[in-house]
Amino acid sequence: MTNANNIGLLSKTRGDKVIWAIVVVLALVSMLAVYSSTGLLAYKYNRGNTEVYLFKQVIFTAAGLAIIYFSHRVNYTLYSRVARILFMLSIPLLIYTLFFGLKLNEGSRWIRLPIINLTFQTSDLAKLALFMFLSRLLSKKQEVIKDFKKGFIPVIMPVAIICILIAPANLSTALLVAATSMLLLFIGRASAKHLLLTVGVAAIPVAILVMIAVAFYDKKEEKCSELPFFLQAGRIPTWVSRVQNFIYDSKQVDKDENYQINQAKIAIAKGGLLGLGPGNSETRNFLPHPYSDFIFAIIIEEYGLAGGGFILFVYLVFLFRSIRIFKKCPYAFGAFLALGLSFTLVIQALINMAVTVNLFPVTGVTLPLVSMGGSSFLFTCLAIGIILSVARNVEQLEAPAEAKAPAAEGKEKKKAADKQEEEEEEEAEAEKPVKAKKDKAAKKKEAVETTEEKAAKLAALKPLLSEGNREN
Repeated sequence: MTNANNIGLLSKTRGDKVIWAIVVVLALVSMLAVYSSTGLLAYKYNRGNTEVYLFKQVIFTAAGLAIIYFSHRVNYTLYSRVARILFMLSIPLLIYTLFFGLKLNEGSRWIRLPIINLTFQTSDLAKLALFMFLSRLLSKKQEVIKDFKKGFIPVIMPVAIICILIAPANLSTALLVAATSMLLLFIGRASAKHLLLTVGVAAIPVAILVMIAVAFYDKKEEKCSELPFFLQAGRIPTWVSRVQNFIYDSKQVDKDENYQINQAKIAIAKGGLLGLGPGNSETRNFLPHPYSDFIFAIIIEEYGLAGGGFILFVYLVFLFRSIRIFKKCPYAFGAFLALGLSFTLVIQALINMAVTVNLFPVTGVTLPLVSMGGSSFLFTCLAIGIILSVARNVEQLEAPAEAKAPAAEGKEKKKAADKQEEEEEEEAEAEKPVKAKKDKAAKKKEAVETTEEKAAKLAALKPLLSEGNREN
């Protein structure tokens, strides 16, 4: 009975099979990496019982796969209908989070759900709602997208609202959303002039932040000078410190501010080409957040540069398959939706990897589908489910065309065979008179030959007859 149910479930699974395989591979890597990197956390909070976090990750993975399955069974046009509602709902949630959310490191990113007593990051819901709503707008504004007032302003305003509300608590996520939105608008045929103008305006506060970081850095003491009181609000000191550590990182001085990135470098150096082996990480007890923000460092330490390169390759394959769905989808909303969600997941993965290898300032961005489960993990699964929903619709549209192709080919073959048969019959009919004439000539010839033979026989008998008459 169980096997029959499994077969029935698999038969209902549609969409891009490669993306399904990528989900399974990343889920397995996640369970291995999380189980290996939560040792210190287990000893701190669960008396060394590391299986607790493995069990939690298995539950999150099972819930995530269920979300992917059920969301991919929904027709993606339904997401277009709920996009506006989710977008309008995410705005008050972000505002509530800013003022009444749970604070961590001077940033308010989470809210606690009252009934089930779980926390979730409202920016994850806002990202998903924004790209659904942005895809809907782009599909409807294609005729006027080049017009600044009628096309560009209505499309860019939702992006600006969400980024402004996310930035105070999570600047890295706001920048990620902005970059992905600009890329999607560019593909959606928005004017390059308008996009460059928007990027220029958005770059002003980033440039100001960099200037403040440079201006208030004491090179002799190799630390940040005291900031004025108006620059000590919110997470501004954290942003300034991270920019300074990235710009003025000294390899000779092991500063506390660079502790995370230095431990990540140690993990990568120990990993080498093939790594220390699964579960043999030595840096996991020293590296902060080895199960979330810096899980890629643990993967490289245990599986080497080969393992890290494989993870990067998997994300790039995922992007390639999503672009393939974008090209095949005949409807604008589905194409933009699949591309926008895939872009945000892959760019997030690349930023996480870049932070780990010190190519980007430290952020709180997790590695999609690999970092330890939470609201971000579940919303990532929902985004993948929506992409697979678009892929399933593309498959359904292609199926009738593929079914018609053999039938049309069979009809053409039948027509060719019938035509050939008709030609053969015509040739046979044309050959009949010629054959009849040949037969008549042959008969005449036989008749002539018979007459000649009779004459020859009579001529041979004639002397005999004359002799008989003489004897008489």
